[in-house]
Amino acid sequence: MAEWPIVFRTEAWPSGRWRPARGGVNRRIMHDVYIIQSERTGRYYIGQSEDAKMRLGRHNAGSVRSTKNGRPWKLVMIEKVSNRAEALKREKQIKSYKGGEAFKKLINK
Repeated sequence: MAEWPIVFRTEAWPSGRWRPARGGVNRRIMHDVYIIQSERTGRYYIGQSEDAKMRLGRHNAGSVRSTKNGRPWKLVMIEKVSNRAEALKREKQIKSYKGGEAFKKLINK
């Protein structure tokens, strides 16, 4: 299965096309692991992004299919990690104990 190239938003080739990023998933850009809560339903959503606050705006704008019906959303927790691979690992870990005591401790910090 082919992967879409990750792109730098600040560098373009002379043709104007975005230049593929080097390093793929392990780029050394800080990432956020975040938990948001629907103010309407009380449901939680766990995700990761380079910028959690910008991503929250997309969730509240209805641009994310899985959270569109729960709008508005509020940010409950942000955790900074060193790269995307670590963010994906941490996101998976949090999802594994969602609803349990560890999840409740995390959101009540």
